[in-house]
Amino acid sequence: MDYTKMVADARDALFESLPEFDSDNEKARALVKDAYELAEEAHRPQKRKSGLPYILHPLAVAMIVVREMRQRDPSIVCAALLHDVVEDTDHTIEEISARFGPDVAFLVDAVTKRNKHQVDNFQHILGSVQDDIRVLILKLSDRLHNMRTLDSMKPQKQWKIASETQFFFAPLAGRLGLYKVKSELENLAFKFLNPLEYSNLEQNLESDRTRTKNSADFFMEECKKIVSARFGYAVRWDIRYRKPYSIWREMQERSCDFYHVPFKHYIRAVFRAEDVEKVTGMKMEDQDIALKIYSMLASVYREQSGSLTNYMTQPKANGYKSVHFKLLNPYGNIDEFHISSEAMREQSYYGCILESKEQWLKRLTSVLKELSEDPETMMPGIHDSLYNEDVVVYTTQAKPVTLPKGASALDFAYGVHTDIGDHAKYARINGRLCSIRATLHRGDSVEIYTSDDIHPKDDWLKSVVTYKAKKHIASYLKKQVRQPYILCPHCHPLPESGELIGFEDGHGNITVHYRNCPDAIRTASERGHTIVAVEDFKADPGIVYPVRIKVTAIDRYHLLQDIIDRIVEGSHISMTGFNTRTEDEIVSSTIDFGIHSATELNSAISRISSIEGVEQVQVVKL
Repeated sequence: MDYTKMVADARDALFESLPEFDSDNEKARALVKDAYELAEEAHRPQKRKSGLPYILHPLAVAMIVVREMRQRDPSIVCAALLHDVVEDTDHTIEEISARFGPDVAFLVDAVTKRNKHQVDNFQHILGSVQDDIRVLILKLSDRLHNMRTLDSMKPQKQWKIASETQFFFAPLAGRLGLYKVKSELENLAFKFLNPLEYSNLEQNLESDRTRTKNSADFFMEECKKIVSARFGYAVRWDIRYRKPYSIWREMQERSCDFYHVPFKHYIRAVFRAEDVEKVTGMKMEDQDIALKIYSMLASVYREQSGSLTNYMTQPKANGYKSVHFKLLNPYGNIDEFHISSEAMREQSYYGCILESKEQWLKRLTSVLKELSEDPETMMPGIHDSLYNEDVVVYTTQAKPVTLPKGASALDFAYGVHTDIGDHAKYARINGRLCSIRATLHRGDSVEIYTSDDIHPKDDWLKSVVTYKAKKHIASYLKKQVRQPYILCPHCHPLPESGELIGFEDGHGNITVHYRNCPDAIRTASERGHTIVAVEDFKADPGIVYPVRIKVTAIDRYHLLQDIIDRIVEGSHISMTGFNTRTEDEIVSSTIDFGIHSATELNSAISRISSIEGVEQVQVVKL
């Protein structure tokens, strides 16, 4: 193989592809040529794992930067050519700065690995992004070429790089609105992480494509005729087939097999508003054109009820805009449609390149500042806070709040202000009364109501997904004085019962049981030497314990109200469940509530027992 010709062809292709730079064009091209010469000289002895000359990699990265990332800045093109020079050769950042300027040196330094610990390298990249988003564009270009050429690596190395890509780089591309890059990185990572699954899905998708192609093509052409009658050929049509990773992810979400995943392809219509104006003589907004196309088709073919989703009025957090809907085709199947303008399509492919992502960078800076206090949670926190698919919800003042998909009203409360989160009592979502644990959806209007009597609880951690909420809840709980005991999950002992026994393990933890608990009896026979007295297991106003009682009574008017009144009478008991049934005038009620101590429970039982008609009150097992 003629490696010399291969390198020369790649070099010539790059220089032919260079854009008209925004700065002095001739000077910029000379700078890029100088960067190539240094990179070629520095990497000349080196080869990639495939055996190819190493210089082909920085040339390919530079080509991605120019062609696929659409960069017109000579500094990032130079940095792409030089991005491995400091890391893999004897050249230094100081040399780069002296020869190419501080801008190029900054970009090269930002993507140069600090050590073998990838978390440190991620942190360095993200820290640099606060100053310049070009760092991410450069790193994503590098990662994209590495993934495209990953076949030459050993399986262990493939798995490591693919894991990093799936966890960090693909979500990062998605958050920047670089959908094409995200999609390719996800699919390539899946190919190396799950090769057998990937291969099977590829075969199934090819079979499905062959089976449905004729019907899909026919339906698209029929739709094209309908729209062309009004808009001529101003609308471009094609069929987009989903990738293996996209199908696999939906299989996981739906817990189904390949054959039960709907919409393995969609019909796409893309238009330019100016072309539509030339045909119709009418100037229309993009949204009006998209909805007009939708109405044309929906008037001929039956629409699946509730399928219309307008991402134009409520774009996704990454800026994606389109109109989605589903129609019944002539073959009795449902087809999905995506209608968008050329500008919207470009935006979905090149989000952060076409427009500033200042809001995202502001959020990144805020999160990094918050996470810097605890380096161990840096990457999980970053991932949870920034890289999950987002939903945008609104305050009652119509202020947008961006949260990860699956976030609760409690996440929203902490997102607005820590104090609101710490004292959140209930929420109203779209005017409807809801628990603070309720999951939010795109476009929801949320209002949080607070109370000074409310404070974070242990189980709140199960109802939040944002790092900020988790951090503040955990911080509050950590400061609280805790009972030094572990409670038996079977007998549910209460403070002040007087019938308790404890067992101490080798770490100083004491598990408390009732003396008649079967687990306690068994443990005493096996580890009698670990028995300890339980004397300071006292009631705490901040801690409640779940209990369940069963009340049997003769039915009468106002009976249930009397029972409830006696339970809460003179105490701060919180009821959590009430189930009752009446048979032949005999009422059986099961009541769950929180209690502070055995004394409080006994008092409640005594009050209920004194009610007219109550025959029996007994504590039952939870």
